[in-house]
Amino acid sequence: MNIKQSILLRVRVAFLFMLIFALAVVAKIGHLQFVQGDKWEKIGERISFDNKRVKATRGNIYSDNGSLLATDLPFYKVAFDATLPADTVWKKGIDKLANNLSAFFKNKSAKEYKQMLADARSSGKRYMVLSRKQIDYQDKKMMMEWPIFREGRLRGGAIFEKVNVRYRPFSNLSRRTIGFVNENDKGAGLEYSFNAQLGGQDGYAYYQKIAGGVWKPVFDANNVKAVDGLDIQTTLDINLQDVAETALHNAMMKHNADDGLVVVMKVNTGEIKAISNLSSDGNGNFYEKFNFAAGMVFEPGSTFKLVTMIALLEDSPVELNDSIDVGNGEYTFYNRTVRDHEEDGLGVVSVQEAFEHSSNVAMAKLVDKHFGVRPEKFVDYIDKLKLSKPLGLQIAGEPMPKIKRPGEKGWSGISLPWMAYGYGFEITPMHTLALYNAVANEGKMVKPIIVKSIRKADEEEEEFETEVINSKICSSETLGKLKTLLEGVVERGTAQNIKGTHYRIAGKTGTAQILDNGHYTKKYLTSFVGYFPAHNPQYSAIVLIKNPRGWYQYGSSVAAPVFKEIADNIYARDIDLHEPMAVRKFAHGEDEVLPVIRAGNQQELTMLCNELGISNHSQTEEEWVKTSRNGAAVNWKKTTVGKDLVPDVTGMTFRDAVYLLEKSGLHVSYEGKGRVKQQSLTPGGRVGKGNRIYLRLG
Repeated sequence: MNIKQSILLRVRVAFLFMLIFALAVVAKIGHLQFVQGDKWEKIGERISFDNKRVKATRGNIYSDNGSLLATDLPFYKVAFDATLPADTVWKKGIDKLANNLSAFFKNKSAKEYKQMLADARSSGKRYMVLSRKQIDYQDKKMMMEWPIFREGRLRGGAIFEKVNVRYRPFSNLSRRTIGFVNENDKGAGLEYSFNAQLGGQDGYAYYQKIAGGVWKPVFDANNVKAVDGLDIQTTLDINLQDVAETALHNAMMKHNADDGLVVVMKVNTGEIKAISNLSSDGNGNFYEKFNFAAGMVFEPGSTFKLVTMIALLEDSPVELNDSIDVGNGEYTFYNRTVRDHEEDGLGVVSVQEAFEHSSNVAMAKLVDKHFGVRPEKFVDYIDKLKLSKPLGLQIAGEPMPKIKRPGEKGWSGISLPWMAYGYGFEITPMHTLALYNAVANEGKMVKPIIVKSIRKADEEEEEFETEVINSKICSSETLGKLKTLLEGVVERGTAQNIKGTHYRIAGKTGTAQILDNGHYTKKYLTSFVGYFPAHNPQYSAIVLIKNPRGWYQYGSSVAAPVFKEIADNIYARDIDLHEPMAVRKFAHGEDEVLPVIRAGNQQELTMLCNELGISNHSQTEEEWVKTSRNGAAVNWKKTTVGKDLVPDVTGMTFRDAVYLLEKSGLHVSYEGKGRVKQQSLTPGGRVGKGNRIYLRLG
């Protein structure tokens, strides 16, 4: 066989194999298509179609007066089905649509958008995301008026996929307390603690997987609609929250501190009206990193001396006027020396003076003397005061207090004296606040509460009432002595720098060295906790600032001023805290002809007096005036009204007062009927953004 015949044979054999292979492929295709067609069609549907979860709209979080703290806002992802518009609609509107898309998104030129849309149409693309930028509802309404899009979903091809975004109207205010929930349902704060209620029930929708691995929603009658989450109403006062956070922030910046917290609570209900936790970022800024108030334990320092006095007054013959010698401010227990912060010591003082000046030596000596042979009795008081277990707060993550007990590992002869002035154990700031609040609340300890109710629209699903956790922390006699001690701290003791107001404050300073790697450092945890007004307590609060730097490193100079700033603000805007003011009486004889005129619009008052035949004279050309009487005549005189100033509205009718105040940018709350008798903000003061003024009418 020659070479030519050999090659021809090989070609024929190869062709025969190729023909057989082609016939096999055709046979296989036919088998798959006609014999196994139903099977593979079902498999294809399982791969290309899927039921996917549709997130429910999350419930809202409200402040005590209904202001929104957190809500879900609907945003939209814009996609397009290029196969749906009719040719006439397409040709007429494509240029204008491309121009609109370019002008709105600003990421491509009109020419690029037109080419992208045309390519999608020619290739039969049924789902194309036009931009990664999400739009809001107003933008969506606008886009639905654009050419092609205005034809609707089925004839215009516009696809607006709803995406809920969590929004906080007050930005970072109380951010950590409000909290968050991530994609794995992990988080912090109220969002996490009440996730089951806020989250609602997710639904399910049918999706189709198309070219490019993109899932496109398919409108199907079997889709399960999501059930929106419930709302929660908190006890937070957003105005007071702003005041507390600002005061804490300014103090931390002034003292270049590491961390800080403040909590303000209503005495009788335990409602938390403000809570802020700030941490330094190392660059001079502060942010909410962790909820220290509810989620971390600290050695309380001298604020714990209140517990020491309760134990002594309840279980020993100690009286406030008893004398105790603290010498030069140093005293050695076993091999450890306890020191006071007073230079040269206090010498011989009364027990009351020792407490007011926060003597560590006095507290340690008294406890060692009366509880040294029965330390378990002292620890029992910690248990009775509910300081050794979690309070059961509504915010998840509350830690267990760390309390040493006699007989346990680590207990020694110095343990009891140390505990007397707040060392050697750890509790949360909320525990400390709850105890001081109990003194203000006539001995009744209530659990701090931050969520008042769970609601569905206007219907209340669940209400959280004040819970009493200790009906009486001590005897009434001891309670009276404790109040004397706490008022004395501010009047004569370590917190004298915050006295001298129109109301009295009661409380205790604290300064504790920070334990680091088993050793106490020269860094301090400063604090002040107390209540006000002392004669009729309405609010309690705790301020804690960690590691202040500079000359001031004590609770009296770092934390106490923050407490006073917050208390002053509350006092200024809460008329119920003020002592009643004497009301000026006007004579009403038989010959009285003057109507009741106190203040108002000069033009209107002049017209009124002229109509009634009452003599009136003006001392000013101002629009708004106050009145003074001169015999049977009325004089108009200037009142406090000006741009960005709090106007003087006392004596005005409610209508005039509201007009002036709201014109000045103030939010008005009131009680009573008639003319304005009192206003909470001082006339002539500067108006701050969002300030609220309280009026008493009568």
